[in-house]
Amino acid sequence: MSVTAGRRLVGRDNELRSLLRHLDEVGSGGRAIGLLGEPGIGKSALQAEVLEHARALGFTVLHARGSQSETHLPFAGLHQALRPVLPRVDGLPATQREALLACFAMSDSIEVNPFFAYLAALELLVDSSGQAPVLLSLDDLHWMDRPSIDAFAFVCRRIASERVIVLCAARPESLPFTDANTIEWTDLDGIDEAASAALLDGRAPHLPSTVRDRVLRQARGNPLALIEFADALESGRYAWTELDDDLPMTTRLERAFATRAEHLGPAVRAVLTVAAVDDGDDINDVLAAAEILYGAPLDRVMAQPAFEHGLLTVVGDQYRIAHPLVGSALRQATPLTTRQEAHAALARVLARHPDRAVWHRASSMSGRDEQIAAELEQAAGSAQRRGAIASAATWLERAAALSPEPQAQAARLLSAAELAYQLGRFNHVQQLKAQVNATTLRVRDRSRLAWLDGVFHDGSTGEPAEVRHLVDSARQATTANDVDLAMQLLVGAARRVWWRDPGELLRHEIIRAAREVTLPADDPRLLASYALTGFPEHAPIVIEQLARWPADAGGQPDLAGLLGIAAFCTGDFHRAITFLSTPVQELRAQGRMSLLAEALAIRSWAEIYLGVFDAASSADEAMRLADETGQSSWAATARIAVALIDAVGRGWDTRHDLLSEAELVALRTPNAASSLLAGVQLARGIAELGANRHEQAYGELHRVFVPTDPAFQRVQQVWTLSYLADAAVRTGRHDEARSVLASVEQIANTSTGSTIALEYARAVLADHDSAEPLFRAAMDGASGQLPWHQARVELAYGSWLRRQRRVVESREPLRAARATFDALGARTWAQQADQELRATGERGWQPRSNPRELLSPQETQIAELAAQGLSNREIGQRLFLSHRTVGSHLYRMFPKLGVASRHELAAALSMQSPD
Repeated sequence: MSVTAGRRLVGRDNELRSLLRHLDEVGSGGRAIGLLGEPGIGKSALQAEVLEHARALGFTVLHARGSQSETHLPFAGLHQALRPVLPRVDGLPATQREALLACFAMSDSIEVNPFFAYLAALELLVDSSGQAPVLLSLDDLHWMDRPSIDAFAFVCRRIASERVIVLCAARPESLPFTDANTIEWTDLDGIDEAASAALLDGRAPHLPSTVRDRVLRQARGNPLALIEFADALESGRYAWTELDDDLPMTTRLERAFATRAEHLGPAVRAVLTVAAVDDGDDINDVLAAAEILYGAPLDRVMAQPAFEHGLLTVVGDQYRIAHPLVGSALRQATPLTTRQEAHAALARVLARHPDRAVWHRASSMSGRDEQIAAELEQAAGSAQRRGAIASAATWLERAAALSPEPQAQAARLLSAAELAYQLGRFNHVQQLKAQVNATTLRVRDRSRLAWLDGVFHDGSTGEPAEVRHLVDSARQATTANDVDLAMQLLVGAARRVWWRDPGELLRHEIIRAAREVTLPADDPRLLASYALTGFPEHAPIVIEQLARWPADAGGQPDLAGLLGIAAFCTGDFHRAITFLSTPVQELRAQGRMSLLAEALAIRSWAEIYLGVFDAASSADEAMRLADETGQSSWAATARIAVALIDAVGRGWDTRHDLLSEAELVALRTPNAASSLLAGVQLARGIAELGANRHEQAYGELHRVFVPTDPAFQRVQQVWTLSYLADAAVRTGRHDEARSVLASVEQIANTSTGSTIALEYARAVLADHDSAEPLFRAAMDGASGQLPWHQARVELAYGSWLRRQRRVVESREPLRAARATFDALGARTWAQQADQELRATGERGWQPRSNPRELLSPQETQIAELAAQGLSNREIGQRLFLSHRTVGSHLYRMFPKLGVASRHELAAALSMQSPD
């Protein structure tokens, strides 16, 4: 332990021991740890001590430090951290390598796929950890650029199985990420009174007692404050008497730091002024700009006092300001005009870096300037193409601030808000919209603002005023021949209708407005608008037009996604799965995670409605991706799917945690998202049916059919009908359920989803004389090729036969149902069929389990991909995991499945064994 570090770590023994323990335990897996505390509390000193120990233990140590002047530079922090391991980049898959190098402007590509870049960063760390464990230290994380923070968050969520430790430090008021799955934060408070006194007395043993007490009281256990106050007071550069006002500790510290520079010469002050506003780390750039500011030749020798006084530190050609508060003190002590002159000097020096140069030119302006605003807007476009969406949004906001013309300012703010939406920043979008609301907007920008209203919930609010505003804006866009904007607005309006019905009149308005747009009859946007509004008379038109499209939608993933939505909302689930498979593959390959989460969630539900419960891995992935991209509505949709699949497979007695989380999202959404609540009720109803709690099942399911209930959803009630019929038969509510059936028949269409539900409900709710032919029609109808639905019909028919005392006849359909449920892994439903058979006198059945039941959804997905012959790296790229994590999952899977190698996986996943 160095002397300096030891002094600054006085009173930090417990925290240091805890951190060092994590180093010792890295062999059992990685973790992300964060230190929170006010400036000077000892975060950096504690990090430095841990880094020293890590190096002694043989760790590969990577370090990056955020800077207030670099927050607008995309991927600056990530590049700083990865620079020592970048030579390994050639070993990465091409897509990852190109994405990462493009982030750093080190390749010919100008397009960046951010998530592949994040995956590349993860793989570099993991590959390095193969030789020695890795410690990634991130100091002042709150001042790093947002793209780098997003990349580090991605890494932190995926190192549990790796020999990688991430150690972060940040200020509590600027917490970069709060998700418990990302990092475990520890609050650092001041050191205790005895340690504070010892530290102060060691640095300034001759202070008068009154001053000493004042320092201890004001420092409040802050080690940096104790050291700096002691040094300043001892040297006589800083006076502090009992007559001084009490000031915030940070202000006191800044004053102490500022006194170091006050007596330095003009040349050194010029260097410090430029360094305080610089966004790079090249000392030569600083000296060149300082020479312009100084107005005379200036070299490193003349700048030496800045290094000797501990204000700047230099290693080779790289420099940094000794402490963030030094930079803050220097900026506050420098007049605004001088700071602007320093920015202008840097802009001249950085001509070879056009994006940085334009930022400094913008910072040198005292008024508005359209040319600079346009250059910033152009730079934002460049940043966006590199995948630096957060930086692009920052630059657009700066461009808006410099725009002389109010309408141009509003347009740039709206562009920034649209990017903030992509980043999942709800509060920021609201702030930008508030600024725009006070401006007279161009017609097109009014429409863009209308689209942004409620878009964060993907339209799940369904507020009538919002829907009408979107429709009116779409009509204006149609008048202006802006077809793309018109349909964007109308699809947005129709999405709101799906999540929460604003009323029949508004739904008709959407359809009328869509018909006013000149489009081919099979345009996917038009079909999606028709399907989402849920009018039964439009379903046949949509289904007919969908049939004209090829399965891959002509290789256009965005169009395929809209076609998949149209198919899903009309109950054409087979086509929905087919159409959505194209965007799932393409979006995964392109790393477009937010749209991938949506496509996976919808496809999972299409499979669920068909009774295909292998969708658990897709739903689980959709949930994880939606959580990561901040899409709360789609994350909730996926959570319900995972819980429902769990209910079919194993059943559960209490309210599922995932359902409770999803329900909370739905209820927090303004006006409540009925589509989510309807899914919650279906999942709970199926769980209760599987547990033979039919009264509770009926209560859960019936809510979907009550127009005044928040869980009422016009279309989803059709697909819930068959389960309500089951509960009604077992609770003696035949007449009530028949009334529901009659109303559903009025809105149902000819799709697979509707047909299955109606055929089943008609059979189980029929009177004695007509039941049998309806059961046979159901078994021969839409359910015939769908094992889950066929087994449900067989179970219901066999149960009906037994109640009619046709015991021998009942056994065949009951055996068939039991065998199918067993094969599907629907344990509780297989047991119900067996109970019916036992009532007929048949005994001796032993359930058989599918090895998949032993695996988590993510393990199942990995096993399936490995069984197809994909390598660990290929699987990792598909699932956005490191290849070592994939290998760890497979290693843990093999004993569960009773296999010794990946070549045996396919057989293990398909076979069944005695339970």
